[in-house]
Amino acid sequence: MGRLAHRYGLHAKDLRSCWQWRNYPPTYDSGGPRADAEVLLNAAGRQLLANLCGVGPDILARALPSWGQEDAKLPAAKDATGPAAAWRIGGAVVGPVAFDCRLCAARRTGTVVRVVRYAPGWERVCARHGRWQLDADADQPLEHLDLRGVPEVVAAQRRWAGVGRRAVRAGAEPERVFALAHAVVARWWEQALQWEREKVWPRRLHQVAGGNAGADLERWRIVGRDAVVFPEVVAVADALLDPAMAELAWRDSGAGRPRPLPADGAFCRRLGERVGRPWLGPVAATDYGGPLTSWMGSVIRLRRGAGGPPGYGNDPWWLRQEHQPSTMAGQLRVLGKEKKAPGSGRMWRATVPAEQRALITSAIENAEEQLLQLRGTQTGPTAVVARQLLRTLGRSAGLIENAWKRTALAAANAGVPLDEVAQWAGMSADALREVLTSGQQDDGG
Repeated sequence: MGRLAHRYGLHAKDLRSCWQWRNYPPTYDSGGPRADAEVLLNAAGRQLLANLCGVGPDILARALPSWGQEDAKLPAAKDATGPAAAWRIGGAVVGPVAFDCRLCAARRTGTVVRVVRYAPGWERVCARHGRWQLDADADQPLEHLDLRGVPEVVAAQRRWAGVGRRAVRAGAEPERVFALAHAVVARWWEQALQWEREKVWPRRLHQVAGGNAGADLERWRIVGRDAVVFPEVVAVADALLDPAMAELAWRDSGAGRPRPLPADGAFCRRLGERVGRPWLGPVAATDYGGPLTSWMGSVIRLRRGAGGPPGYGNDPWWLRQEHQPSTMAGQLRVLGKEKKAPGSGRMWRATVPAEQRALITSAIENAEEQLLQLRGTQTGPTAVVARQLLRTLGRSAGLIENAWKRTALAAANAGVPLDEVAQWAGMSADALREVLTSGQQDDGG
């Protein structure tokens, strides 16, 4: 509508007066208009737009994914009195909305304007101009990131075409394969702040941030995440579709004789090699409770012939809600609220470094996964059952103690009085101080 109005020498709002509007344009929390605002039209409204464009409705239906979408706010055809329209958020209508390349749009239309389009996560690279097109649902000023210093991101989009075809041949939906691989790598991204050997992602992040992300690192880690990790997402998707990788996961599980997945298993070791990080294998293998171990568990259960309800447990590409990574828009909203809220210096995420939060979360999730493995173990020879229970409970207790100490130390470092922290921990302040001091010394602090 905006481009059509421009051709007539009108403002978009002037042209929109040709329709009866049933609601107001959606806005961000800040009050500004959303870039991903979508318009739905009734039959008369669609015909009017087609007449103004001089383009047939059948052509517009192929060009506009939202064309023909119905909405409860719009009158039914038999009740319609004229062209009517309703505003909606694009992501709720068709799917993810991203900015399109302004340079490409200007090349096609002769006008330099902001353009948005429905685009899945694997279609964000403008290879012609070396740009990563960002999500349009976030309240932030950038439309794209410069990829000229990271050609591997551009190359990854070309590789995805083959991975998507491989998914179809394997009977899997490419969208679900990509979502699972993205969840796996996004989880690594959150943990990577504590990986001393990780050198690739920091280099890429600084490149897409214009040379240095240090001045606003937390924000750039949010805005740049999907572009920076994209090559690894494609590599992981390719690996998970490989029958040879599924065979390795099966062998690591003990095949016909079930056993806990080993930290030095061949599957995770090979996966680390495929993403260019030979050292990643043990890290990935011991990250219990994440989307990768869920995928491995599903593959193993299928090989053992263990069934289950459709869509749960026996579907390798089923992504649990708790494993879905936060979107850029959601993370920016949280970050903005923490910076603006009164007394934000006492807020957890604002005072506890991201790497410490990641360590606490990892310890809790790993302990949870360890304990889940104990279900149904109290059968069999006494020595076997006792050994498995004691070893697993010991590992879980160590993880919980690690999370406990880190949480107490983070609260004390954030300015919470030690007496209060000690009260919550159920011990005296002197005893807690001794525990925290000894913990820092053990960690080399």
